[in-house]
Amino acid sequence: MPEQRPIQQKTDDLLNGVARAVCYSGFRTGQHPDRGDGAVNPTDAQILEDLKIISTDSQFNLIRLYDCGENSEAVLRIIKTNKLNIKVMLGIWLKAELSNHETCVWLTEPIPQEELDQNYLLNQQEIDRGIRLANQYPEQVIAVNVGNEALVDWNDHKVDTDSIIAYVQRVKGAIDQPVTVADNYEWWAANGQKLARELDFVAIHVYPVWEGKDINEAMSYTIENVQKVRDALPDSRLVITEAGWASIASEFGERASEEKQLKYYNDLYAWAIEMNITTFFFEAFDEDWKGDPANPNGAEKHWGLFTVDRKPKKVMQ
Repeated sequence: MPEQRPIQQKTDDLLNGVARAVCYSGFRTGQHPDRGDGAVNPTDAQILEDLKIISTDSQFNLIRLYDCGENSEAVLRIIKTNKLNIKVMLGIWLKAELSNHETCVWLTEPIPQEELDQNYLLNQQEIDRGIRLANQYPEQVIAVNVGNEALVDWNDHKVDTDSIIAYVQRVKGAIDQPVTVADNYEWWAANGQKLARELDFVAIHVYPVWEGKDINEAMSYTIENVQKVRDALPDSRLVITEAGWASIASEFGERASEEKQLKYYNDLYAWAIEMNITTFFFEAFDEDWKGDPANPNGAEKHWGLFTVDRKPKKVMQ
């Protein structure tokens, strides 16, 4: 067996000097991002309420946003206007440029070429917005992420690795903040070397509960996942941009609970602080627009540290 590389990083490798960070998407009941017919976004007052819950009640001062749409721009504006102690990892959301119907289970037929061509143009606009926002909010935006899970085989918004490399180079040439790409740990371990060389840090996702693990194996499996990436990319600075535990999930049965979410949260951060790895917990608030509308107990809806009504779960009580 090849020798394992040490996972531990230096304190300088932390984003914003912190290990604790959180993913934020503020869509409440009846709200949703644009799914083809326009978005229903949170109001400024709702965003401000959320940001105060995150920064004051929960003591997070680093959040992750996923796109550069109107809602994300509003979040940045509200942080700046209200002088909130919150920094942002801004996301540039990439839509499908390749049809991944052969390996994505919920894509039942090929994505039409004209839609892929249109997505390419939309992606160029999104990249331009990301560059503009990073430059407009240099105090708030401390890193930019280009593409979220756009590389794994099971996604429905696949983009070619070389295209993402070109996008990363374009963003890096236009902003001062560090630039990354976020994807599943398996992809990074198997395929990540060429892309990692272009990045300021590598952003990885780990989800033991999605992979059939219960809480007793959660941390050992998380560490194993990170070790795989470290061994494949020994010179890369690592940030965990998603790790979490659902509190309710028809898919996970008894493996999902508030008690287990609390334990994973505490164990994960004890380890992340020791390892100097910034870790974004997924996520601040439940989002009931996600997943199957007919299944209120679907996992996608229940990763929040707070419910969709902004009530603290055990982990935040």
